[in-house]
Amino acid sequence: MSDIKSEKEKAEAEEHRDERIEKTGQITLQDHAGEQKIHLLTIIGEVEGHENLAGNSKTTKYEHILPQLAAIEDSEEIGGVLVLLNTMGGDVEAGLAIAEMLASLSKPTVSLVLGGSHSIGVPIAVSCKYSFIVPTGTMVIHPVRTNGMVIGVPQTFEYFKLIQDRITGFVCQHCRISRQKLEDLMMETGFLTKDVGSILVGEDAVKHGILDEVGGIDRAIRKLREMMDSNIKKDDKAVEK
Repeated sequence: MSDIKSEKEKAEAEEHRDERIEKTGQITLQDHAGEQKIHLLTIIGEVEGHENLAGNSKTTKYEHILPQLAAIEDSEEIGGVLVLLNTMGGDVEAGLAIAEMLASLSKPTVSLVLGGSHSIGVPIAVSCKYSFIVPTGTMVIHPVRTNGMVIGVPQTFEYFKLIQDRITGFVCQHCRISRQKLEDLMMETGFLTKDVGSILVGEDAVKHGILDEVGGIDRAIRKLREMMDSNIKKDDKAVEK
C-alpha cells in the first residue's frame, strides 16, 4: 500500500513540476545529493514590461521573476540560482529590474547564454556572479531603441541618453569590459545591416570581457555547485568563530 501511495505522490510531484515549468519557466533541481538545491530560472523570448505582448509571442514576465527571486533570497533550501538565457531583449525597465534583483542576491548565481542574449538581455547575463556562453551563442550590443511616436525635442534625446547611461553603467560594473569599448561596440556600423551595433558570438563575448567563460550546462552547474560549496564552508567557519 505504501508503495502505491509513494508512486502516486511521485506522479503528482512530477505533474506539478511540469505545470510550473510550462507556466513560469522555472524549476528547483531536487535530485542532487547535495545539502542545498539549485533554482533554475529561464529568460526566454521577449522580456515583457508593463504592457502585455501578443498571445503568440514567447515572453518572460518580470512580475513572475521578481517575487520568485525574493523567495529564493529568503529560502534556506535553495543555495544557488542558474539563469538560462535565450532572449531577443525587450522592455528596458523590466530587464534592468531583473538584472538588479539578480545582482543583489546574496546567494551564488551563474548565467548561461543559449542561442542569444540580445539587447537588454546583456545586463541580465552579466548580473550573475559568473557567466557562461555556448560556442554558438550570440550577444547583440546596440543603443536604446523605441517604438511609436517620438517627440523631436532636446529633452527626449536627453532622456534616451539617461537610459543608455544606466544600461552601460550597469554592464560595465558587472563585467570586465571598459565603458569606451562597450560604447564602440554599440555604435559599430559594419556588423548589422540597416542598423548600428555589434554581434558577438561565443568566444568573442569572452574576449571582450563581457562574459567569463565558454561552456555548456555541465560547466555551468559544476561551477555553481563549487560556489555553493564554498558558501557553505564560509558559513560553517563563521559559526565556529
